[in-house]
Amino acid sequence: MTKIAVDTADYAAHTDDVVPPGHSIARMRDEAHALVPLECERKRLIHREDSVRQQSDAFRGIRTRLLEMGGEGNFVTLVVAVSPRSGASFVARNLATAFAFDEAKTSLLVDCNLRYPNQHKAFGVEPSTGGLIDFLEHPSRGIASIMYHTGVPRLRLIPAGKSRENGGEYFSSFRMRAALDSLRCRYSDRYLFLDGPPVKGSPDARILADLADVVVLVAGYGRDTPAAISQAVANFDPAKFAGVVFNQTP
Repeated sequence: MTKIAVDTADYAAHTDDVVPPGHSIARMRDEAHALVPLECERKRLIHREDSVRQQSDAFRGIRTRLLEMGGEGNFVTLVVAVSPRSGASFVARNLATAFAFDEAKTSLLVDCNLRYPNQHKAFGVEPSTGGLIDFLEHPSRGIASIMYHTGVPRLRLIPAGKSRENGGEYFSSFRMRAALDSLRCRYSDRYLFLDGPPVKGSPDARILADLADVVVLVAGYGRDTPAAISQAVANFDPAKFAGVVFNQTP
């Protein structure tokens, strides 16, 4: 299990469309095949048992930091890496899992790494009805059709869908912004997590940051230099920046 440490350095919804707190949770209680702890560990997911207590507490600590920044309402968190293979996808899915630990909250993880999408593989999900890009290209299919069970109670996944070299045209579109607004506003207890591409080598992370309320940067411990981390941090609005997660693989 990877070790981490945190350094704190449908379409647009109308008001009358908002569902009261707890209604989305009631609809998500039918987890037919919830993952057992051993399955979680095989998928490199945190859980509530003592065998991964250190890792779970680390992600709970990040959750506390984000809730302090986000205030009383729900919010959209972007998780991106300084450079490829620094572990941002691992951090994103476990942070979403940590929020789903709270029985008063639900999580939605959206895979926005269009070049190297892997969240569906990590959860063992077969995206038979497509993913994010399929919806953005054909919104008439409905966004509910691309939301998948993960095996983690109260956590759903929207996979990336079709692989794309450049996601900027999709992420800067009205459809993308409207979709996120709808997903966020429909349920007041739903917290959204965007698993974005690395800052290095692509403008997509900066584009996605405009859609997020909070940004978490993941640095590979011993991989990304202090200079590279500082350069990556400079891409984001300081008011949105939550901190750097140092991800270390044994």
